Amino acid sequence: MSNPIVRSVGILLARIAFGVVFLAHGLQKFQQNGWTGPKAGFEMMDVPLPAISAFLVTWLEILGGIALIVGVLTPIVALLFVLDMLGALFIAHIDSGIWASDGGYEFVLTLGAGALLLAVVGAGRFSVDAILGTRAPWLAVDGTRPAATVGSAN
Repeated sequence: MSNPIVRSVGILLARIAFGVVFLAHGLQKFQQNGWTGPKAGFEMMDVPLPAISAFLVTWLEILGGIALIVGVLTPIVALLFVLDMLGALFIAHIDSGIWASDGGYEFVLTLGAGALLLAVVGAGRFSVDAILGTRAPWLAVDGTRPAATVGSAN
């Protein structure tokens, strides 16, 4: 779509959907017997440094989910989610095939691909990043990003 409003509404809806899913998964981890539940689960999956990994992933999913919903620091948060999903893919799901119903990787692959897309396209015009983009150009979204040309010094 070339219409910037339609494009940004699409990005907004995707950002909210992915943010809600990540937030829900983080809260689910947090509510599993406090920190001992996720830590035990990560130990059973042979995740490196299970206590630290469980803590970091849980808080990434909670705080990062909220960040995606409001569209703040979207490129950074989305890249962290890509790493999170790569870890889940290769540590917990790859050996079970593609289907999520069999413990496979279709869901984490979808979440990772969506996070990668958000990292690349940004938060859209309806976001905190769009407001901050004038002060932090790397956060700027499509409509506010300065145009770069081939061979320019930018």
